[in-house]
Amino acid sequence: MSGDRFIAAHVAQHPVTLSGRVLGVSRSGYYAWRGRSPSARAEADARLSERIAALHQTSRGTDGSPRVHAELRATGERCGRRRVARLMRQAGLRGCHGQRRRVGTTVPDRQATPAPDRVRRAFAPAAVGAPDRLWVADISYVATVEGWLYLAVILDAFSRRVVGWAMAEHLRTELVVDALTMALRHRQPPAGLIHHSDHGCQYTSLAFGQHVQAAGIVPSMGSVGDCFDNAVAESFFATLKVELLHRQVWPTRAAARLAIFEYIEVWYNRHRRHSTLGYATPAEYEALAQEVAIAEHRPVHETGASPLRGPNRWQTDFTWPKTQVGRWTNCCVGDAVRSSSPKSKLLPTERMPLQRSRRVSVSASGGNDANDAWDDGKRSRISARRATAFARSAEKPGWTDEQFGTTLRRRRNRAVR
Repeated sequence: MSGDRFIAAHVAQHPVTLSGRVLGVSRSGYYAWRGRSPSARAEADARLSERIAALHQTSRGTDGSPRVHAELRATGERCGRRRVARLMRQAGLRGCHGQRRRVGTTVPDRQATPAPDRVRRAFAPAAVGAPDRLWVADISYVATVEGWLYLAVILDAFSRRVVGWAMAEHLRTELVVDALTMALRHRQPPAGLIHHSDHGCQYTSLAFGQHVQAAGIVPSMGSVGDCFDNAVAESFFATLKVELLHRQVWPTRAAARLAIFEYIEVWYNRHRRHSTLGYATPAEYEALAQEVAIAEHRPVHETGASPLRGPNRWQTDFTWPKTQVGRWTNCCVGDAVRSSSPKSKLLPTERMPLQRSRRVSVSASGGNDANDAWDDGKRSRISARRATAFARSAEKPGWTDEQFGTTLRRRRNRAVR
């Protein structure tokens, strides 16, 4: 706050002359500032603040500056993210934040045989590649005055859209079967769809397995006690609880049912912008994917790239690019090459939550001397930096394998000493 603004805000408590003497503002300068008309920038900030307040109210007070900025840009308003954050801070507007609360709803069946993990945390849209190729599912709870209400959901990992959900007062298998039935009726996915979940007894039950098999769905389950193996579903429930459930006390299960229905079908799937999707809504992202599929003359469910470019998670017919020694190549699960240049940057939707890195080098003779040097250096307890230097030395022209091996042994012995 400037000195003039401070004086104007406290003119009823302190004289203008005294405040100006303390703050170093002259009396004439203060009155000249007060009689001056607002600048064009101030008027633009006032108009923008009104729009920001309206958008924040439309989001039910949940959106912070990133999503409000994305909404403004979508409507054609050109402004900076920091400007939006400043105006929201001045207006006292902020997004909602939640506190961690933990109630366990996953009860594994020790006698059941779980399905293998076919996803391996490859939840990025660029890795999934198309809608209805990977569904993630989970169960959570809702506290009401009448008692617990349990919610089972199924999300499309490509667009983060809730494709099936069900609510009940129990945790029996019928809860997850109803959610799967809704998803199958609405989406009608092709055969080979992967259904990923945790080790809950509802998902390992015989009845659920029969429904999955009849629909031509391939089951997949993450490890026990690791929330990151089902991060998409866990993230949805965290968002639901922060933006809706934990903001008030629900007197009845019926009130909670109605609010959850309205949040999923009206707000989350159609209007809430998702940071993983480049701040697009799930409905917009699927529409964009359909436009890309039509432009490429292929079905929307067919294996292909995401709307924001990037190879498919299950693409395996590839060839390693010829890269220089010592250069990292980012790969997604399934060995689909992501980028072969150290300067290339992936889009937010193309970043894998768990990327594997592999050192790839192709020498002039077609060998992999640098990789061998890296493995040898690692076994010899040499630091990664020194091993990288050893690998780069293999690029020296005219060096034979014998010369390189001799130099490596000398440096290794020196390091061990």
